[in-house]
Amino acid sequence: MSFLTPDQPARTEEPAAEIASGARLVPRITIQAFCEHSQTAQMVESVMHDRRMSKVALTTHNGGIDGAVETYKSNPTPNLIIVETSLPPEQVPQALGRLAEVCDAATRVVVLGHVNDVLLYRELIRSGISEYIVLPATAQTLVNAITELFASESAAPIGRTIGFVSAKGGAGGSTVAHNVAWSIATVLRQDCLIVDLDLPFGTVGLNFNQDPPHGLADALLANQKVDQTMLDRLMSKAANHINLLTAPAALDRTWDFEEGDFEQVIEICQKSVPVVVLDIPHAWNAWTRRTLAAVDEVVIVAEPDLANLRNAKNLADTIKAMRPTERGPSLVLNRVGVPRRPEITPGEFATSVECQLVGQIAFDAALFGTAANNGQMIAEVAANNKVNDIYKAVGMHVTGRTAAHSGGKSASLLKLPALFKKRA
Repeated sequence: MSFLTPDQPARTEEPAAEIASGARLVPRITIQAFCEHSQTAQMVESVMHDRRMSKVALTTHNGGIDGAVETYKSNPTPNLIIVETSLPPEQVPQALGRLAEVCDAATRVVVLGHVNDVLLYRELIRSGISEYIVLPATAQTLVNAITELFASESAAPIGRTIGFVSAKGGAGGSTVAHNVAWSIATVLRQDCLIVDLDLPFGTVGLNFNQDPPHGLADALLANQKVDQTMLDRLMSKAANHINLLTAPAALDRTWDFEEGDFEQVIEICQKSVPVVVLDIPHAWNAWTRRTLAAVDEVVIVAEPDLANLRNAKNLADTIKAMRPTERGPSLVLNRVGVPRRPEITPGEFATSVECQLVGQIAFDAALFGTAANNGQMIAEVAANNKVNDIYKAVGMHVTGRTAAHSGGKSASLLKLPALFKKRA
């Protein structure tokens, strides 16, 4: 056979390992799958729900190995062929030999088989098959195999992307994002880049007392000319281990973007630093939806009232549907305990939204007002304040170091508020 031969072990069902680095996206490749059973075809098609496959073009066909052989007698082969076979182990190598005769040398082949046979696996790998997966298998197993075949070819690790979004305007998502980034940089000593995606009204420059002449807008308006060198020039250093890509905060033009306009800039950012914090505006359009679908971690910041609860629930449900193979969004409750304001309890809020509550930040007008007016982080204004421990816990959680604790009692037995039930 002429298939390429990576040295990899057989792949069976296994739980996903939680890693602190960013997910590797599979590059723009073409995959064609030839399945014998409808259940297998459905499993293969479901891999497109995984955000790592966002650039992939996938089509499924019937016919197994024989169908693939007939197709490629008169058509060029794609980057990857996935074939299902129900043949006995002794007949599989011969059938794949016929497929090899019509394949280009650079084409890779993943075989989905129904027999867990180590001898068969070894023979297939020796003959040039890229991977053999025993059915039944999950879509995540197949995605992991494809990722290892293609995305891992880039030796350099990519940064972990963390998106912070407010459930309601003014809920404090930017303040939480900036302070969590500060905690990651100072406690974990990890280089961190904060990208302010709110082009007309972004506050990262104000919060860090920075007014750089260039920022994110220059990268976006450069079209295809943006590269690593240009991005390095556009970043501004705010503190040790912290860099910023600021928003212009100007209304001299309308900041309308297509769905994929931020994609290239974010990918270059991931190659620059180990942690990329995305300050995502409270808006809902094609590019915000795509950004939330593509990041490694999503944090919803909300205040404990009914409007925030409704919006946070909608956000959480939509994000989970967009990312069915990923961990669900985390929840941070901000401005908890405003005097004389009726509030939904943190546990009840988290249970209603069905998100893990990773932080509760108490209302403190003097502390946060002083920090905002001075262009400082909370740790700079009050290093011993307990809120810094919350930011640290959230930072540890979103970087995969450890699970954060909400600081409140368990919400597992609490129920939806009656008014929220009526509106659901």
